[in-house]
Amino acid sequence: MTAKPLLALLFGAGAAIAQPPMSAPQPVPYDDPIPAAKDIPYPGTMTVAIDATDTTRGIFRVKQVIPVAGAGPLTLLYPKWLPGSHSPGGAIASVAGLVVTANGKPLKWTRDPVDVYAFTVDVPAGVGQIEARFQFLSATAGNQGRIVMTPDMLNLQWIATTLYPAGYFTRRIPVVASVTYPQGFKAATALTVASTSGATVTYKPVSYEVLADSPIYAGRYFRREELCPTVFLNVVADSPKELEIKPEILQSHKNLCVQAVKLFGAQHYDTYDFLFSISEKMGGNGLEHHRSSEDGVGLGYFIEWDDHLRDHDLLPHEYVHSWDGKYRRGADLWTPDFRTPMRDSLMWVYEGQTQFWGHVLSARAGLLSKEDVLGELAADAANYDNSAGRAWRTVEDTTNDPIIAMRRPKPWANWQRSEDYYVEGALTWLDANAIIAEKSGGTKSMNDFARAFFGMNDRDYGELTYTFDDVVKTLNQVQPYDWATFLRERIYSLRPHAPLDWIERGGYRLDYTSEPTKWTKNAQKQRKTLDLNYSLGVAIGKDGAATGVMWDGVAFNQGITIGTIFVAIDGRAYSDDGMRAAITAAAKSKTPIKLLIKQGDLYRTIEIAYYGGLRYPRLVKVAKGDGSLDRLLAPMM
Repeated sequence: MTAKPLLALLFGAGAAIAQPPMSAPQPVPYDDPIPAAKDIPYPGTMTVAIDATDTTRGIFRVKQVIPVAGAGPLTLLYPKWLPGSHSPGGAIASVAGLVVTANGKPLKWTRDPVDVYAFTVDVPAGVGQIEARFQFLSATAGNQGRIVMTPDMLNLQWIATTLYPAGYFTRRIPVVASVTYPQGFKAATALTVASTSGATVTYKPVSYEVLADSPIYAGRYFRREELCPTVFLNVVADSPKELEIKPEILQSHKNLCVQAVKLFGAQHYDTYDFLFSISEKMGGNGLEHHRSSEDGVGLGYFIEWDDHLRDHDLLPHEYVHSWDGKYRRGADLWTPDFRTPMRDSLMWVYEGQTQFWGHVLSARAGLLSKEDVLGELAADAANYDNSAGRAWRTVEDTTNDPIIAMRRPKPWANWQRSEDYYVEGALTWLDANAIIAEKSGGTKSMNDFARAFFGMNDRDYGELTYTFDDVVKTLNQVQPYDWATFLRERIYSLRPHAPLDWIERGGYRLDYTSEPTKWTKNAQKQRKTLDLNYSLGVAIGKDGAATGVMWDGVAFNQGITIGTIFVAIDGRAYSDDGMRAAITAAAKSKTPIKLLIKQGDLYRTIEIAYYGGLRYPRLVKVAKGDGSLDRLLAPMM
C-alpha cells in the first residue's frame, strides 16, 4: 500500500468522521437608529446649568433644557470620541441618576444596546422642550481615574458633563451654559462671562463644539497674569505659597507667547487661557484646546523651579496645539460630532511636530536652557534608537495606539511600542529642519514651514484640515526636495534606527558617558527612578521595583520584568547608589554582579555579567560655530 502524506490522512479522516448534531445559531441583526450628524442648524438653544459646589464628594450636578422640533424619538448622546485623547474614551461610566422629563412628567429613556453612549426618549406631542438631569461622579481616589475636584479646586470639562442631541454637527447646536461655584472660588475659561448672580456665572452663547472645547479651572487660591495681549496664565494651587512667581520666571512665560506669535505669524484664538493647576491632590493633566489648555503639575513648579525641568515644556507643547492640532487638523481626524470615529493617521504631524516645537519654544523662551533642551533631545534620540519594537512596528502604526491601548500600561513597551509618533515624530522634524537648512545654505528652516502651514487667517479659530500631500506640498514650497520619500521612509517604513541625521548635520555627536546630563539627573530625581536603560536595560523606581525593562536587554535575559524587586546587591540591601557602584566596579573587575531579586513570592539569586559601566546619552558639540541645531534653538528676533 502506498503511504499517503500525513496532512492528507488527517484531512481525509476528519472529513469522514460523522459529527453529532451541534447547535449553530445565527447572529441577531441590528439597526443603527441613531441619526447621522447633518450640517443644519439645531431648532433652538440648549441650556446647561451645572452645580459644582459638592467638592466634598466630587459630584457635578447637571441640568439641561433641550428644545425639540416635535414629537417622536430623540436621541441624546454622551461624547465618546474625545479630541486630545484621540480615542473613544468618554467617561460614560461616571454618568449616573439620569432622569428625563417633559412638562414636569418623566419620560422613559432607553440606552442603545450597541452604542451605550446614546439615550433615546419618545417626545410626546405638544412638547417644545425636554429636561435632562444627572450627576457626573468624578473620581474620589486615584485608582478610579484622574481626580478633578478637591476642596480647594476643580476642573470642569463640559465634554464630560453634558449630553447633546444626535443628528446635527455640534457646531450647529447653540448653548447657553452656567456654573454655580463653591464660595470663594475664582474661575478661568475661554468662555466669555455674560452675567454673575451670587456664586453662579452664566456664559455667553456658543456652539456645543466650542463649549466642549472650553473647560474650566476654578480654585480658592488663584492667580491670573497677562503674558501678552489676549493671552493669560491662570493658576490654581493647593496653597497660596505655590502661586509665588519670581519676575524672571514670569518673564520666561511671557517670552513663550512672544516667541510663538513670531514663529507662526498668526493667532487662532480671540483670547487664549492657560488653565494651570499646581497640586498634589488634583490629578495632573496636559490637554489641548483651541483657545485654552488644561495643564496640571505637582507641587513646586514655580517655587522649586530648577527641580522640575520635565514640567517646563508642558505649556509650550499645549500652546502649540492651538495652531497644530486644533486649527490645522488631519482631514481624517476631524469629525462633525463626538460619535463619529476618529482616524489618527496624521498624528505624527499633530503631536510629533507639536513635540518638536514644544522643545524649540522652551529654549527660545528661556523656560529651559539650551543645555537642558540638548539633554532632553539626547535622551529622546537614545530611547528611540534603542527601541526594539521598531523591528516590527512603524511610527505610522503607532498612531493607532490611543485606540488600541487606550493609554493603559504595557508590560514590554520597548517591544510593543506606544504612542511613538510623539517623540519619533519630533525626531523626524528635526531631520527635516537639518535638511532644509543644509539645502538652502542656512537661509531657511522649519520656521518657514511653520509660518506657511500654520500662519494664515489670523484670529480664525475654526478648523483647517490637511492631508499627507498638503504637508509634502508645503515642505516643497519651503525647500524643494523629495519630501514624500523622506516621510514615507521615516514614518511609514520599518527602520533599524531612529531618524538621527539632524545630530551630525546640526554639528553634534551622540555619545554615551558614565555621567548623566543635568536633564537626566533631574528627570530621575523628579520621577524617583534610577535609569539604567543603556547599561542593564532596566529602570528602577521606588522600593527597588523595576518600572521598565528593555526587550532583549541584559535584565530581560535574566527574566526580570516590570514589578521585579531588587532586594540585594552582592549581599547588601539594595540602594540606587549601591547599584551604580556595583555596575562601575564590575566594569573594572570583570566580575559578575550578584543580585537577589523577588518576583511575587519567589526569590532568586542571579549573576549579571555586564561590564560596560554606566551609560547615559548626551549630545557633544563637534562643529565650530553655530550649526542648524544651534540656530533652531535660538530666540527669534
